[in-house]
Amino acid sequence: MADELPDRPSEEHPIIAGLVALVGVGLVVGLVIGLVVLAGTKVLGIGGDDEGSSANGRASLYLPTPSKTSAATDPEITLAPGETESASESPSESPSESPEREISLSSSTVEVGPMEQFNLTGVYPEGEGAILTVQRFQDGTWVNFPATGSVSGEAFQIAVQTSKSGVNRFRVVDTDSGLKSGEVRVTVTG
Repeated sequence: MADELPDRPSEEHPIIAGLVALVGVGLVVGLVIGLVVLAGTKVLGIGGDDEGSSANGRASLYLPTPSKTSAATDPEITLAPGETESASESPSESPSESPEREISLSSSTVEVGPMEQFNLTGVYPEGEGAILTVQRFQDGTWVNFPATGSVSGEAFQIAVQTSKSGVNRFRVVDTDSGLKSGEVRVTVTG
């Protein structure tokens, strides 16, 4: 019996042999995945290599320090596109006059079903915080409609529902100043 080979560990302890094999396969798979990720980051340029991002590592956004301007200086930006005249060439308008305030109004749709909600939206320059009342044209006169809204950021949106079929004419009115918008027409079908 001297010729007998000693028993292999796998035959004596198959569970330990299985765990050793499992750990070995896990290490190999982890190494392969790590190398693939490393190669991918190099190809895509992802990672800690900052040589190409900026020359000195500082932020690239520059904000100048604010400074006060005098009211007598002309504005550097013209907000009216296509205007070719300067303010000094226009005899009818002086810098002290302010343009007439207007409320612009539009509807989210031109046709709805009975009691289907739609929105009256618009812009009211210099009307921040104003309360607007919706009015409907009825029997030859404008009548308050049970919908109101407020101006925020010079804009407003008021939800409206009506069951009166046919063409309905709406406008909004600033409750404090009495300033009125133009009208919009919404047809209620049914």
